[in-house]
Amino acid sequence: MNKISVVIITKNEAQNISDCLESVKWADEIIVVDSGSEDETISIAKRFTDKVLINEWKGFADQKSFAMNQASNEWILSIDADERVTEKLKDEILNSDLNQFDGYRIKRENYFLGKLIRGCGWGNDYQLRLFRKSKTKLTNRLIHEGFEVQGKIGQLKNSMQHFSYRNFSDAITKINHYSTLEAIEKRNRKKVNAFTIIVTPVVAFLQHFFLRKGFIDGIYGLFVSIMHAITKLQVQLKIWELKNRM
Repeated sequence: MNKISVVIITKNEAQNISDCLESVKWADEIIVVDSGSEDETISIAKRFTDKVLINEWKGFADQKSFAMNQASNEWILSIDADERVTEKLKDEILNSDLNQFDGYRIKRENYFLGKLIRGCGWGNDYQLRLFRKSKTKLTNRLIHEGFEVQGKIGQLKNSMQHFSYRNFSDAITKINHYSTLEAIEKRNRKKVNAFTIIVTPVVAFLQHFFLRKGFIDGIYGLFVSIMHAITKLQVQLKIWELKNRM
């Protein structure tokens, strides 16, 4: 069996962290790196592992790099607090010959308001999450940071579950945060004017709902497409604000 270190970064994830850690309690090591939760996240995490560390927040990439460096095993599985490892995925990770590759992509089953979303581009979401520590580093981005593996990359057969948006309030809070990071990242390479502010969210909606077949998920696909459009609208407005702030 493969020896696996699971790493998770957290902040105020009390509603998620217990189910997340329950799904990976089979791992040889669980490392939780928290950036100063004000809820019960830390105390809940300590029920599952004695490796709960506090580290000042300097961005997603820095925090995940710090977490990786705490791992004592070569193979690392990186997951988020709102993700769950299924039994089938656990068995595949533990019983496969991982040495064929240096990293593995894992498909995510993405849920919105408790509904599994197949369209909107969400049904083909593969993330590089299982990798050799010695062959991996983080991309230096404010948002959508990722792992870069120097070597061969494979793909696992089984999926993890991702419960990113449990309600509309949660969705609005998250897209407000992520749109701010995206705006900061793109402020110097995106032109924003009245035309782009109007057209960009419209195009984003049409792309998600029609081209990426959000319509197959009915009202839920409509919600996801609208949220995507709102995100792109916020990015446009925030870039304009950053460029024109006095």
